[in-house]
Amino acid sequence: MAARLSIVVPVYNSAGTLPALVERIDGALADEHEVVLVNDGSADSSWRVIEELASSRPHVRGLDLMRNYGQHNALLAGIRAARHPVVVTLDDDLQNPPEEIPKLLAKLDEGHDVVYGAASERQHGLLRSLATRLSKWALRGVIGDDVAANVSAYRAFRTQLREAFADYEGPYVSIDVLLSWGTSRFTWVPVAHDARAEGRSSYSFARLATHALNVLTGFSTRPLRVASIVGLVFTLFGALIFVLVVVRYFVSGRVVPGFAFLASIIAIFSGVQLLTLGVMGEYLARMHMRIMDRPPYSVRDEV
Repeated sequence: MAARLSIVVPVYNSAGTLPALVERIDGALADEHEVVLVNDGSADSSWRVIEELASSRPHVRGLDLMRNYGQHNALLAGIRAARHPVVVTLDDDLQNPPEEIPKLLAKLDEGHDVVYGAASERQHGLLRSLATRLSKWALRGVIGDDVAANVSAYRAFRTQLREAFADYEGPYVSIDVLLSWGTSRFTWVPVAHDARAEGRSSYSFARLATHALNVLTGFSTRPLRVASIVGLVFTLFGALIFVLVVVRYFVSGRVVPGFAFLASIIAIFSGVQLLTLGVMGEYLARMHMRIMDRPPYSVRDEV
C-alpha cells in the first residue's frame, strides 16, 4: 500500500529507546511518513531526546504534554496532530517491531478501516497478562467480542475516522472505543511481539484495572444493566424467603428460628444495595468530570 503515514508514539520515560525506535521506523518504511512522538509527562530526558530527533530529522515531530495524562490520552493528542491519511500507533519500548507495519498496511488496503497487530505470544508477566484480559473483557461490552479479542496498542487506521470523535473532550479516553464510533470494519493480523528493550512497563495491574473500569462506566451501560439484574434476582430471592416463612408458619405454626439466618439475609441485601449504589456512583463521578469540562490533555510545547 503506497500511502503517506503518520506514526504516533506515546512516550513515557523512554529516552533510551527513542533513537533506535525512530531509526527502525525509517528503515521499515519506504513511503513518505512522519513520526509524532507525544511526551506524556516523562520524568527522564525523553523530551530532550525528542527535540534532538526533531532537529536532525525533519519528519519527526514532538508534542510535550503538560503532565502525565495516560497512554490513550497521549494517543488522542498525537492522532489529532497527524497530517497524513493513515495513522499507525505503536508503543515506545520496541515491543512492537516497526518492521511489521507493512503487514498492517497490506491488510488495511483490503478495504478495512482499522487493523490491529495481534501478537501470538506476548512478553508480559502473569499480572500484566491478567490485567490485559480484564481490559479486553471490558471492551467486549462496548465494541464486540470479535474486535476486543485482538485489540492491541499496535494498530493502523484511516485518519478520517477521527472525525467521529472530533468533539470528544472527556478526561477518560479509550482509542479503541472512539474508533468504533466511526466504523465497524475492524480486522487484525498476527505480528511479532518482542521483549521490552529496557526498563519496566508503567502499566501495572492496578492501572489496567482502572482503565477497564473507565471503559465499562465511561462508554457502556452494561454495569447498570448488571446491577438491575442483580437487584431483580435478589428481589425474587427475598420473595422466596418470605413465602418460605409464611408457609412454615401456617403448616407447622412456627416461624423460622435463628438470629444467624436473619443477620445473613440482612447482610446479603445490604451488600446488594451498596453494590448498586456504588455502580451508580461511578457513573455520577464520570458525569461530574464531564460537566467540569476537564480536558483529555494539554500541550505544553511542540517541535
